[in-house]
Amino acid sequence: MKDGFEKSISHRLHHAARLQRALAARRLHDIGLFPGQETALKLLTNSDGRTMTELAAALRVRPPTASKTVGRLSAQGLLERRASDGDARLVRVHLTEEGRARAGAIDGIWDSLEDIMVAGLDGKDRKRLRKLLRKIEKNLATQLGAAPETLAEADADDEAETAEEPA
Repeated sequence: MKDGFEKSISHRLHHAARLQRALAARRLHDIGLFPGQETALKLLTNSDGRTMTELAAALRVRPPTASKTVGRLSAQGLLERRASDGDARLVRVHLTEEGRARAGAIDGIWDSLEDIMVAGLDGKDRKRLRKLLRKIEKNLATQLGAAPETLAEADADDEAETAEEPA
């Protein structure tokens, strides 16, 4: 490496991500959650009543992993499984009132993490950073054989961000 490992973008990005995850884990622990559980709650906030298959796909995990997450959140009283109205064999996952309240607390955690991460960056720097990170994501996704629609979404995000920037 021409700049050395510790100066590489890969190392800096990896290190920043680890620190962000560690701080997120600490804040989530304060509200009784483990990393990953917040994503399930937020997905259900946006679209309550998903099937286990839908939830696993949205979480990008295998169904047994999603089932464990749902089980743990159900044990805390944050989610409940219910048979579908049209097909009793189909189980849907729903937020409880406590689950909705906890999902609201997650918003505050993510907002505070965002503020901490971008402290000292002005609005222009923040937009540029988002755009650069999307480009990195797209490059990596392409190497991993991401679906064309995923890459198209990244392009649409880039175009929307560019359109918002002052000339």
